Parts: sequence; C-alpha cells; structure tokens
Amino acid sequence: MFHTLTTLCDLIRYGTTEFQKANLSYGHGTDNAFDEACFLALETLQLSAEHLEAFWQAKLTEEEHAKILEIFQTRIRTRKPASYLVNKAYIQGFPFYVDERVIVPRSFIAEILCGDDSPVIESPTRILDLCTGSACLAIVAAQIWPKSTVDAADLSKEALAVAQRNIEDYGLSNRVKLFKSDLFTALPKSTKYDLIITNPPYVDKEGMTTLTPEFRAEPALALDGGPDGLTLVKKIIENASSFLTEDGMLLCELGRCGPDLVSAYPDTAFSWLETENSTDEVFFISQKDLPQ
Repeated sequence: MFHTLTTLCDLIRYGTTEFQKANLSYGHGTDNAFDEACFLALETLQLSAEHLEAFWQAKLTEEEHAKILEIFQTRIRTRKPASYLVNKAYIQGFPFYVDERVIVPRSFIAEILCGDDSPVIESPTRILDLCTGSACLAIVAAQIWPKSTVDAADLSKEALAVAQRNIEDYGLSNRVKLFKSDLFTALPKSTKYDLIITNPPYVDKEGMTTLTPEFRAEPALALDGGPDGLTLVKKIIENASSFLTEDGMLLCELGRCGPDLVSAYPDTAFSWLETENSTDEVFFISQKDLPQ
C-alpha cells in the first residue's frame, strides 16, 4: 500500500487520515490533524513551513518516506505531543528545543508581546519571567527588547536545564539569568522589575483528572494549579507588587480561571486581553493596582 504514497502531499494526506482515525488530541502548536501531519513531516525533512507549497508535490526518497511513516506511527502509538517527537516547538515563529522535561510552549503571552497593539510597557529595562519552563517567553522578551535584562525562574531543575540550552542556542547567556525558585522566594529581594510575565500552572483538580494522553505526557508540576487552578496565580498576585517598579506591570495567563479570579479579588482592577484564539485568558495589571 505505502508504495503508492510517493509525494509529500500523499504522505501528509495519509497522516491526516490516520490521525483522525486514531482520534488524537491536539493543542501543542496545532489544533487539527492536517496541521499536525504537516508539522511532523516538515520537521522530519528539516524543512520549514514556508517550504510546504514549493515541495507539496515533491517525490520522497525511500529513506524520507520511511522516516515520515515511522514518526506518524509513533505519534499514534505513544500519544505524545508532536513536539516531543522532533524536539522542536515554535512560538510566534521562534524555534525552541523541547522534551518531556518541560511543557510544550503555547502561551498567548508571546502573541501579546509581539503584537503591534501590545499594552505592555514600551521599553522595559528589567523583566522577570516566572514559571519559565523552556524559557521561551524570557527569550522572546529578550529578542523584542534587546536592551533589557531578563530573569527567568522555575521550580523544576529539569525544566531549567532545557531553558539553559535554549538560552545558549540564542546566545543570550549574558542577558537572561536563570533562578531555581518557587515563584519569588529565591529571587533577590531588592530587585525591581518593569515587567513580570508569567504563564503559571492553572489546571484545576477536575481538569487534571480529564487530561488526554497528550497532556498527561507533560510534567504535572507545570500544569497542576491546585483545586481551583488559582493556587499559584493568587500567590503571584499577592507578592508581585513588592517586585515591581512604581510604573511596573504584571502580565499573567490563567486559562479559563478568569471568572473565579475576579470573584476572589472583586476590588482589583484586572484588564483582560484578547488574542487570535483566546478571550479573557490573559490579564495585565499595574503595580499600583495590585494588592499591596
């Protein structure tokens, strides 16, 4: 059968069908079977998305053919996120190394930072990325503001090892500093930031019990936000003021927990942001409006 699948188009069409038949779950950079098949095929061939149209009808060598089929079958058999299979994830066009030590980058915050209408401080000098994981947001911020310095904190030493690799890949070791820290606890107390960005764990207890295999393949530490999903978010809100400059700002992603957060802090002026694929899942708030 497989000898009839000769072109890149043939393989991607086949992969799309097989992924749909296997009822895979998405959400780690793609949201459908076709895009997932394209991503895996192109990464296997070491091609970028810009090459897809040009090579759509290109015939594959036997080796290429076998490698793509193998990775498609591995995706179905293991139910691991595609990014783990190729050790690559993209966020706003920036590539990052990833493996099972970190969650796959997918934060809406990157879209906000890169947007033309971003409400974030125009030229922050000092930035903090809490719960940094792979350091993707810290690196994106460092790329956007080349005169800034960035601190990036995470509780997981395994995640920090991945973060260090990405920082070195981007040549940012002199500007992005890593801290093993439970939120703010290990950060220098005297340090003040113009901008704090954070995409902390925010999956609630019920959500953790219903995760698909793809999401269960990720570190639970990076997902579990406690009974209501807000355990870490509340700690961040209640401590961020001490680490921000007078004109500083906190930018936080918290998934679908927004209504519960507003109920918990009815007198706090959260400003909610929309992105292409999210509504009321990211807020920003100034230092003066945070609980003191």
